[in-house]
Amino acid sequence: SACGRAPLSSRIVGGESALSGYWPWQASLHRNGAHTCGGTLINTQWVLTAAHCFRSITHSRILMYLGRLTQVGSNPNEVSRSVQQIFVHPGYDSITQNNDITLLRLSSSVSFNNYIQPVCLADSSSSFYTGTSCWVTGWGYTAEGVSLSGNQTLQEVQLPIIGNRQCGCLSDVVFGANSITANMICAGVLQGGKDSCQGDSGGPVVCKQGSAWVQAGIVSFGYGCARPSLPGVYTRVSQYQGWINGQVGSGATGFVTFTSSGTDADSSFTCGSSNAVRAQVTTAPSTTTAPLTTTPSTASSTTTAPVTTASSTTTAPLTTTPSTAAT
Repeated sequence: SACGRAPLSSRIVGGESALSGYWPWQASLHRNGAHTCGGTLINTQWVLTAAHCFRSITHSRILMYLGRLTQVGSNPNEVSRSVQQIFVHPGYDSITQNNDITLLRLSSSVSFNNYIQPVCLADSSSSFYTGTSCWVTGWGYTAEGVSLSGNQTLQEVQLPIIGNRQCGCLSDVVFGANSITANMICAGVLQGGKDSCQGDSGGPVVCKQGSAWVQAGIVSFGYGCARPSLPGVYTRVSQYQGWINGQVGSGATGFVTFTSSGTDADSSFTCGSSNAVRAQVTTAPSTTTAPLTTTPSTASSTTTAPVTTASSTTTAPLTTTPSTAAT
């Protein structure tokens, strides 16, 4: 069946609660009974997530939920699976968070329905220009140090892509030179207030093309959550088409070309002084809520956003490069 379809849909710091079936590829990774990271279903038996979620986890301790809306109470549309195999990218660097990507093979296949669907993946020819509108989803923090409350409903936030040149100008101030690699993609509102956060880690950044949702990124890291001029940083899915096909099998997932409209303003972006750069950040749209990159509170840059990334309940795969990585 086709990927990227949300039959019941129309949409985390700065976000709002999602409705059942809106994001049918969203996965919740549980460790010791608690949500620790997000992920995305890419076919009947594979979930894509972040490598930093697996620094010290063996597959025997993981339970994956699909079709889940809340972390508290009943979820009539959910199914759960144990994890049979974990494939952490061999080039993953836990300091720089480069190649922050992992594939999980579920113990058995799941069936697709209105609440469980695979996402499309951006292929190697895809382009995501500055300003491209995307969404981040997760059960992460809704602000630095503030975990999701109540029924802990899945959160969604709309965020614009920020080009790698501009993102590097901003991120290098806190993480050091060349912190943003070609294997990363950034998103956020430069004035702050919307972002992914701890607990959102491993979850998706998805952008809509036609009637299909395409995954552009995986919540990876940030500096704090939803802070001004500090976008969330995500793993750029389009860089890993070959690696994913090598594990899952060519043709087993829905790779599509995402084509941005307009021109690539980032291609001519240059860094000014740090003050000038931060001033430029305010030009980014503020409509979104936080890419929940689950960046640990220290690293997260987004906002209160119910972080779709590293869950606060857990040690939170600080999707964001841990504060320590901020050197």
